[in-house]
Amino acid sequence: MRFLVRAQLPTEAGNKAVKSTKFLQTIEDFIKKANAEAAYFFEAGGDRTFAFIVNIERADMIPAIAEPLFQDMGAKVEFHPVMLLEDLKKALESLS
Repeated sequence: MRFLVRAQLPTEAGNKAVKSTKFLQTIEDFIKKANAEAAYFFEAGGDRTFAFIVNIERADMIPAIAEPLFQDMGAKVEFHPVMLLEDLKKALESLS
């Protein structure tokens, strides 16, 4: 199942992370390990925010995705199931 994984770095943790020479490598390693099909970087609520689109087939895969964000970056992490337009069409057809 496709999920949007949203990670927010509080200002202090974000400032520390960005100053690290390993910051970009940490992000790239995470994207590769999580096999993210897309990654977006933006501000939300005044915090640095990352959004990754990942496929999570089993619940036991969640810690492997969340823990690097928690432990390596001090991020707040959320998981949101998402659909493509084709998924929405299929779901709405089944309601008829």
